[in-house]
Amino acid sequence: MAEIEKKPVKIVETVLRDAHQSLIATRMTTEQMLPIVDKMDKVGFHAVECWGGATFDACLRFLKEDPWERLRKLKDGFKNTKLQMLFRGQNILGYNHYADDVVEYFVQKSVANGIDIIRIFDCLNDIRNLQTAVKAANKEKAHVQIALCYTLGDAYTLDYWKKIAKEIEEMGADSLCIKDMAGLLTPYAAAELVGALKESTALPIDLHTHYTSGVASMTYLKAVEAGCDIIDCAMSPFALGTSQPATEVMVETFRPTPYDTGYNQNLLAEIADYFRPLREECLKSGLMNPKVLGVDIKALQYQVPGGMLSNLVSQLKEAGKEDKYQEVLEEIPKVRKDFGDPPLVTPSSQIVGTQAVMNVIAGERYKLVPKESKKIMLGEFGQTVAPFNKEVQKKIIGEETPITCRPADLIQPQLPQFEKECAQWKQQDEDVLSYALFPKVAEEFFKYREAQQKKVDAAAADTKSKAYPV
Repeated sequence: MAEIEKKPVKIVETVLRDAHQSLIATRMTTEQMLPIVDKMDKVGFHAVECWGGATFDACLRFLKEDPWERLRKLKDGFKNTKLQMLFRGQNILGYNHYADDVVEYFVQKSVANGIDIIRIFDCLNDIRNLQTAVKAANKEKAHVQIALCYTLGDAYTLDYWKKIAKEIEEMGADSLCIKDMAGLLTPYAAAELVGALKESTALPIDLHTHYTSGVASMTYLKAVEAGCDIIDCAMSPFALGTSQPATEVMVETFRPTPYDTGYNQNLLAEIADYFRPLREECLKSGLMNPKVLGVDIKALQYQVPGGMLSNLVSQLKEAGKEDKYQEVLEEIPKVRKDFGDPPLVTPSSQIVGTQAVMNVIAGERYKLVPKESKKIMLGEFGQTVAPFNKEVQKKIIGEETPITCRPADLIQPQLPQFEKECAQWKQQDEDVLSYALFPKVAEEFFKYREAQQKKVDAAAADTKSKAYPV
């Protein structure tokens, strides 16, 4: 019998980014990450996803940390492993479109501070919104991975995926990612999709999914057998639920096969042992809600990604309307259809989710409309695959005329203005980018940073005066 050719599957480890973003609202601190970096660096991961997504905002807003400093420290620790980030195309890591000059500068600084692989996506799969980031990443010699946001709906046929994969290859991507934010991809559908993509593109294929609907590990198995090259996994203490399948489980699954990763399970066990007490701590404090740890097969019906679920829970909690959870879940697919069937991923997931919450709380659909809902209906986020519900669009935007061009074409260069506004706080070039994305949050952080530095300086001066009495 002919020996099957060895084709080890590669793994992207997500515990330092998407895993804790999905399970504990991105609250893992740099201090909690650094002690385990050395061991993680010895595994042989294809990459460690450790930056981008919601980490940037959470660092500044909740942890009072400089995200750029985190990246530099992680780069110092990971001597052998590539570092990967998630980048939202023209939205960068924020929630609105930015001018091309800001996107280019952000890519440049991300690579300069330690990022090797940039996974770039657009929440509507409008590839016009990827062009600037892809060109900039190519210029910086980073590995460009373009992610397609996987979703279900009449418009999302195999031909649609094959066509867009071809366009991505022509655009200058080095690899392609199927980004399944809500765990919608079932095992046999994954095999079919990977097979179809392999027919239309020569790019390596990475599959990213979440365990929300309970099928993710089986989906990885069938995808890898169909030719998928890379899978995203999380160390077991921060795996499953709304996070990714467990790294150790997938390593064991492929051990006796041509897809064997060759990773050392003893080393993985030591890494898991490090994260386990952290998980216990999060459960005890309530930071990790048991609600997001179970299997919710209804995710296939509502198409709600993990991070969005935890956001919904906290939005309803704040409004004292936790009893409306089920109602909101049922409203989400209706809002999504009205909004042109976009994939649900940041920021479209937040927009659709918040609108659904408002519809339910107000007791009347589209009585309360956030400005982001209006922006999506005006075409300011780009083009959706399906058309908008015309009646809803009219109710939301009235007589205003929607745009049809690439949204960023209408945005003048912004960096000079941001530089000016940020001048009094600037201690490093990167500060202007933190400010550009989250002005108020960054300003609060800069004030905090200054106060901390003054404390340290005062303490140092105090120690000095005691050590050298005049």
